[in-house]
Amino acid sequence: MSDEPALTFEPLSRAIGERYLTYALSTIMNRALPDARDGLKPVHRRILYAMRELRLSPSGGFRKSAKISGDVMGNYHPHGDAAIYDAMARLAQDFAVRYPLVDGQGNFGNIDGDNPAASRYTEARLTAIAETLMEGLAENAVDFRPNYDGTLEEPGVMPAAFPNLLANGASGIAVGMATNIPPHNLHELVDACQTMIKNPDVTDEALVDLVPGPDFPTGGTIVEPKSAILDAYRTGRGAFRIRAKWEKEDLGRGNWQIVVTEIPYQVQKSKLIERLAELIQTRKVPLLADVRDESAEDIRIVLEPRARTVEPDMLMGMLFRNSDLETRFSLNMNVLIDGRTPKVCSLKEVLRAFLDHRRDVLVRRSQHRLDKIDHQLEVLEGLITAFLNLDRVIDIIRYDDNPKRALMAEDWTLTRPKATSEEDYVSPGGQGTLSEVQAEAILNLRLRSLRRLEELELLAERDALQAEKADLHALLESPAKQWKAIGKELATIQKSFGKATALGARRSTFAEAGVVEDVPFEAMIEREPITVICSKMGWIRAMKGHVPLDQDVKFKDGDGPRFIFHAETTDKILLVGSNGRFYTLIGANLPGGRGMGEPVRLMVDLPNEAAITDLIIWKPGMKWLIASTAGDGFILPSDEAVAQTRAGKAVLTVKDGVSTALVKPLTGDHVAVVGDNRKMLVFPVSELPEMGKGKGVRLQKYKDGGLSDAISFNLADGISWQLEGGRTRREPDLSEWLGSRATAGRMAPRGFPRDNRFG
Repeated sequence: MSDEPALTFEPLSRAIGERYLTYALSTIMNRALPDARDGLKPVHRRILYAMRELRLSPSGGFRKSAKISGDVMGNYHPHGDAAIYDAMARLAQDFAVRYPLVDGQGNFGNIDGDNPAASRYTEARLTAIAETLMEGLAENAVDFRPNYDGTLEEPGVMPAAFPNLLANGASGIAVGMATNIPPHNLHELVDACQTMIKNPDVTDEALVDLVPGPDFPTGGTIVEPKSAILDAYRTGRGAFRIRAKWEKEDLGRGNWQIVVTEIPYQVQKSKLIERLAELIQTRKVPLLADVRDESAEDIRIVLEPRARTVEPDMLMGMLFRNSDLETRFSLNMNVLIDGRTPKVCSLKEVLRAFLDHRRDVLVRRSQHRLDKIDHQLEVLEGLITAFLNLDRVIDIIRYDDNPKRALMAEDWTLTRPKATSEEDYVSPGGQGTLSEVQAEAILNLRLRSLRRLEELELLAERDALQAEKADLHALLESPAKQWKAIGKELATIQKSFGKATALGARRSTFAEAGVVEDVPFEAMIEREPITVICSKMGWIRAMKGHVPLDQDVKFKDGDGPRFIFHAETTDKILLVGSNGRFYTLIGANLPGGRGMGEPVRLMVDLPNEAAITDLIIWKPGMKWLIASTAGDGFILPSDEAVAQTRAGKAVLTVKDGVSTALVKPLTGDHVAVVGDNRKMLVFPVSELPEMGKGKGVRLQKYKDGGLSDAISFNLADGISWQLEGGRTRREPDLSEWLGSRATAGRMAPRGFPRDNRFG
């Protein structure tokens, strides 16, 4: 029988589940989500603490970033130095962080999206506001924990003298959850905290009155409605619309240009310029003629209009729709409560977590100070005893072999002078004896300290410490005094970094979206006459002006005219495909008429197997009769035919072997249809449904063939058609062909065109 232990097996699903859960929790708690108390992720907390250990104070010198990231990696954060340096560099970018925590010297990147220089070329130190995050670390304000290898200790959370989570914001992607918090104005946050201290049950509406919205480091204009902002702060989820800040610059003689001075948060200026240039090239905003980047240290993007007659608000309305001059910043206030529990919090809950943390810090610092005072008082009492019995102390030190033990064994209540003002004194070392701490302090005294003035100073110091001790005891016993002290600390922060300072002044403004949202595209185009020409092979162009429609026009070899009509640059031209889809072209975007034009398939996604059935000018409020070659059709409102994308819009449903036959304006009370079999049927328009898309209903019944043509007309006027030689024939009495929809009809009147077209 084998002595080897039996193997135990674990189900694969359980093993994978446990390990994945461990990984997920590690990512959530130790990487991606910030702590609600200090607003920092572990990497940021370790960077600041390592810089503090390197004594990189705001008034001191700079150190190489490579040294800082190396210390962080070696002592506290065992990850890649590139990731650490990137995190530190972001804390120094004033366009990324509202209140920078690192003071960088050198190239730390820019708003164009350029990366920082290598860590060996840059230097850094802490900022003044970063120091306030760490005030109290030496006073037992927070718990410390072992670092990754147990050789050092690091703070589990910073004392955080201000609500950094909201002031600087945070973003991160964990496992199964994410966070995205915009930066806010510190002055407004402190006002909200002061209000919560006075009234813990303050409403969300009152807090939003004090914190009306984010305050982005790059400025911009927030156009989100106040009701939506309130809902976002109440639930912890929402979004904020941010627009670039712009102004109209007068150039004289009626000319003007638009200057953008602030762009939305997290938008790279270089990519924004590229997008604006693309809009000019693709003619999506026809009246934008040019864009120039004249930025230096500040933002200055110049937009030149193609014509000075357009309204600046209209031009900017189109640019807001088509570029990153307007963006949406999503709010997802998912944070760690007490450093352990991830939760989507409201504005009030986040501020409450910060204030509760500040109270814990205040109590711990006060208790730490109280312990220090007790120790110092013990030392002072021993020193006072020595001064009151100076001769005996000198005698013991001079002649005794073990002066420390002798000092502790002496009963000082018997040896002290009775003429002193300290008759009620009893040493805290015991009944008239000294403690070991007191004896050590006496032995460490210098001879030059043995003066009457020093004794008076000791008595004054003892009295001051006893008074401070009494105040601290009162503070620890009174929550009201604790909140009052926290309020004073916040007021000091507000004075140093509030709106009266250059750093604390609000940068983002608020405005209503206004009517700029609904700018008609036609308003952005100068109305000019054009003549649209499309060949049989689908090459399209637009000649300036209304040229005669019978004018000779050149085409490619083997090609010829198919459509030619007068239009304007503001017109939307609908291309009807044989596949039943409608495609939208803009007159101003058509290629010029000097050459042969361009294939229309480069402008819209018309399949190669689909042909062009018709080109028509779109007019609002119209209705069209649309039908397929199979004889099915319906009435189509023109507003349902406009496509917003290159892929077009599906309108008429056709099967294999069936295509779009016609699209004609609905102008009368009856419809006349004629089939390939030359049978004609007339029926009321009321028998056709009005639809936005679909197959439609049967117009005429066929044994063989299909629909050839159809028109709408007024029955009282009859039907007219062109004869050979330019003559016109009119058929006033149509009672012979009048019937119900979907019937076969009768043979067309004598003289009806041989091509079966009404003309």
